[in-house]
Amino acid sequence: MTQSLDVNAFGKVAVLYGGRSAEREVSLKSGAAVLRALQDAGVDAHGLDVGADILQQLAGQAFDRAFVVLHGRGGEDGTIQGLLECAGIPYTGSGVLASALAMDKLRTKQVWHSLGLPTPRHATLASIADCARVAGELGFPLMVKPSQEGSSIGMAKVYSLQELEQAWRDARAYDENVLVEQYIAGPEFTVAMLDGEILPPIRLGTSHVFYDYEAKYHSDDTQYQIPCGLNEDKERELRELTAAACAALGVTGWGRADVMQDDKGNFWLLEVNTVPGMTGHSLVPMAAAAAGLDFQQLVLRLLATTLQEQADEHAYGS
Repeated sequence: MTQSLDVNAFGKVAVLYGGRSAEREVSLKSGAAVLRALQDAGVDAHGLDVGADILQQLAGQAFDRAFVVLHGRGGEDGTIQGLLECAGIPYTGSGVLASALAMDKLRTKQVWHSLGLPTPRHATLASIADCARVAGELGFPLMVKPSQEGSSIGMAKVYSLQELEQAWRDARAYDENVLVEQYIAGPEFTVAMLDGEILPPIRLGTSHVFYDYEAKYHSDDTQYQIPCGLNEDKERELRELTAAACAALGVTGWGRADVMQDDKGNFWLLEVNTVPGMTGHSLVPMAAAAAGLDFQQLVLRLLATTLQEQADEHAYGS
């Protein structure tokens, strides 16, 4: 697909990265990799480290489209998407609603529950008193997460009420809404969606307590299994579940679902990332490579989705 693409059709492209979220470090690395790949392909791409002056930067440089590589708040939650909508600049990834929904793990679960999609039992914590109640309802072990953070930031696996109370305090430093969910023991899979196509699933392995920030971005012993080891029927089920999970939230362009499998073989949806990482340790580039796309082809295909978006807008406007 990308071999016949005229890169001049993209015009002037803003690669939006960095930002001010807790995932800034990862976004800087992702953005640098995307920017380099686009420039090497001949695209007129310019990196913008998104700060308080982003409106002025966009307005002053007449960009034709934007490649969003902002992880976390301000970039993955519908904020930058809304700004780009108002500016009339086509952009990669999901729109405002899907971005906001997917960023909020609690609302994501509520949508999936309403449609009968499998996701672990959960509760929210607003006080120390809630900890004892939730522990009684869900049992241990539990996963504790800030509702609107990514990259496993602020997450903890807990085995006792004392650990749960401390994890709640730690998670509140990132988000006043703290999600607690039943821990699913078993293999973890991550499944990427690219322009409506479900890429080969990856089975993850780590020596850490769970697939945390260190395992995702720094550890050299994290294991990535492609093919994922599932039989044909179970892999098809996993792909279909991922497609349904993304469709339920309105995710478009690209995304990555994280899924657990229990000891009975059942799959459980954890979350969907609408602006996945693009670093040397990142999963979407690995899945794309397994599907026959190198990194440059991947970013060009993602950017090409903005051409279709622009065409659709013109058709609607006419």
